[in-house]
Amino acid sequence: MIKITPYLLLLIVLFTGCVNKHGISAKYYSDCKEYYDLQGYYHKECGEDDLITYEQMKNVLKKKKTEPEGNVY
Repeated sequence: MIKITPYLLLLIVLFTGCVNKHGISAKYYSDCKEYYDLQGYYHKECGEDDLITYEQMKNVLKKKKTEPEGNVY
């Protein structure tokens, strides 16, 4: 059985979707929710339909640092 690494899965996802400014999505233009709140501030929420975001990619590729078990002196 082939051992699938996270890098291979990331590569597969990269070639199956569209790259936009929030991440990788099934659509190039993501559906954004735009509204004004009661105080009159404009809000725009995008990226909820992304397959994977750039933050998630950064967390996967970040190597975990092992902490020392005892004193290092």
